[in-house]
Amino acid sequence: IAGLDEIFQKRQPVLVGADIRSTYCFLLSGEEQRDGDTWALRLLECQDRGFAPKATIADFGTGIRAGQERAMPGVPCRGDVFHALHEITPVVTFLENRAYDTITAHDKLERKKTKLQQQGRRDQRSQLQAVSRKVAAAVKEQAKAIPLADDVAVLACWLRLDVFAVTGLPYADRTALFDFIVAELQARAPLCPHRLEPVCTLLQNHRDQLLAFALQLDQDLTDLAAEFAVPVAIVRDLLDLQALDKRQPRRWQKETALREHLRGRFHPMEQAVRALSEKVVRASSIIENINSRLRNYFFLRREIGSGYLELLQFFLNHRRFLRSEHPERVDQSPAELLTGQPHLHWLEMLGYNRPCQN
Repeated sequence: IAGLDEIFQKRQPVLVGADIRSTYCFLLSGEEQRDGDTWALRLLECQDRGFAPKATIADFGTGIRAGQERAMPGVPCRGDVFHALHEITPVVTFLENRAYDTITAHDKLERKKTKLQQQGRRDQRSQLQAVSRKVAAAVKEQAKAIPLADDVAVLACWLRLDVFAVTGLPYADRTALFDFIVAELQARAPLCPHRLEPVCTLLQNHRDQLLAFALQLDQDLTDLAAEFAVPVAIVRDLLDLQALDKRQPRRWQKETALREHLRGRFHPMEQAVRALSEKVVRASSIIENINSRLRNYFFLRREIGSGYLELLQFFLNHRRFLRSEHPERVDQSPAELLTGQPHLHWLEMLGYNRPCQN
């Protein structure tokens, strides 16, 4: 699965593509445009060099998706789950802060009203009436802001922990829950249109792309169940078991039931399900990581030419990882991870003598 993205240097777009598993950067090209024609041309050039992904994953930029559709019409382009959550999470924070602001404003007006009532001065009656009207208006605002913030927070939580999570929830159920969440957000959009309407539009227009990983996960779970000759529900239960906290009694109760049912097949099935879950690709985080590394090199130069980008691409692909969260990547370069074959030091491959210490 390949990740596609764009980065800018001095307003010049740079097209970036990398293999999600190995982080091998197969595309690093500075362009004048980032439209569909430019993307299609670069992807066709990659295909001439053997580029043939099962799927790609990207944000919802029109240029990327239009270019891939022209260059690789049969290859699905998945939606990046991170970008969808990145859109709704700030909305949750904004609504919560607004709800707290209404509570603060209401409390402040109540204290002011109470103080005026205690003073009981006749010359302050008009002021007391004005404050009372403000208190009534603050109560109405608070009554709208707090439920809205709570509801949107719950819907966003369902979206993150249920719809977009790597669990055994079937694709059909995810789709139904996704549609329900979008419908509930749309029903509340008039209460905060400038924040909720863009989120609703994004989710509604890209549902199939965002849930493409779940469709593939369903197929993989079905294949795994056929391999071990067990019902698919058992494999889904094993996948759900991994998401449960080991400190919860519910996990051990569920694990005990599965052990009794599977007996000797429990451990190999658990390992197979774990390996399957680790291969699920929902976001193009690798591309974002590469972009953050590229910015450090771009910052050193005002202009970036094709020669510099080619050298940088070569360096990134052949420099071995000194450390990584994934043990299999340590002391391996992206090129070695991609091909499974060792290579010389990158300086030697460029024709230089490798420096050595006496």
